[in-house]
Amino acid sequence: MKKKVLISTGGSGGHVLPAITIHDHLKSNYEILISTDLRGVKYLEKKNYRFIVINTPKFNNLLLLPLSLLKMIILTIKSLIILKREKISILISTGGYMSLPLCLAAKILSIKTYLIEPNRVLGRANRFFLNFAEKLICYSKDLINLPKKFEQKQTVIMPLIRKKYYEKYSFQKEDDLSTIIIIGGSQGAKIFDKLLNEILVNISKFCPLKVIHQTSENNKDILKKFYAENNIKNKVFTFNENLNELLEQSDLCITRGGASTLAELSILNIPFVIFPLPSSKDNHQYENARYYKDRDCCWIIDQNSFDKQKFEKLLIEIFVKKDEYLTKKNNLKKLNFQNTWNNVNQNLLEIFNENKISKI
Repeated sequence: MKKKVLISTGGSGGHVLPAITIHDHLKSNYEILISTDLRGVKYLEKKNYRFIVINTPKFNNLLLLPLSLLKMIILTIKSLIILKREKISILISTGGYMSLPLCLAAKILSIKTYLIEPNRVLGRANRFFLNFAEKLICYSKDLINLPKKFEQKQTVIMPLIRKKYYEKYSFQKEDDLSTIIIIGGSQGAKIFDKLLNEILVNISKFCPLKVIHQTSENNKDILKKFYAENNIKNKVFTFNENLNELLEQSDLCITRGGASTLAELSILNIPFVIFPLPSSKDNHQYENARYYKDRDCCWIIDQNSFDKQKFEKLLIEIFVKKDEYLTKKNNLKKLNFQNTWNNVNQNLLEIFNENKISKI
């Protein structure tokens, strides 16, 4: 009889996509249930994932604090019932406040808990539960904000990347068109809609372009019209399940600094320009970006000191001179030569089967 695993996740794609990837790695060896909040449902409902919804309150309003605490107590009791009813042996949390009730319940029931940290900065929820977690699974040994006393719990694996990103597709490349894809994470980035339009028009005068642009539903028609009026071949989209296919058609990506997005671009060997989200907690998007910058795989742009002329010059150099672009593309290839689905699968099974993990 298979052991039962519950994966706790929710919120943005940054939490949910690693949960989906873990599910797909473990599904042959374990019976798996996923817990998410309402925001994570859209990633799970179209697939055959068995999941439940637990909507954890935020603790960011002092006036609502008593109500939030009461709700947390109720959700922890609900989590205790779920863990006992489902006979869960292992709890895996991909971080975020959404996992608090289940992690508390797992502690009460002495269920082994494993924490996943995709970012270069240890998240606050993961930091809170480190004391009674079996292991902290992360992508870098140089994890920022990890207390020294918990370093022995740290296990480094290669980034969790969805299986379809390892599969190569054959696309007919548009003749003489350099393709830029602009993605702002699971919600789209409004700032890209405002900053980049005029620049891309100017770039298209030096270098024929195709633009693939992720945006919000409200801006979709506006952007389509803008690109059409300026004779730029384009594809404008909101949320796309087959983003990997759009990425593989691209030469360069302009993106935020989410850990999952950067790992997926990296495995596809697509150089990227990162605009780290200035308001990201503990500046984790900048630190995610810096990991690739230190390995000469990307460019980082500070949104707060953005200079249109400098950025336009950078894009022209990327597409016309190409030397720096090709260097980064080659460095990405070197970075990922060991990252295969089977290697990550083996590492995860060793961790959860409590065998000694091989060094990476």
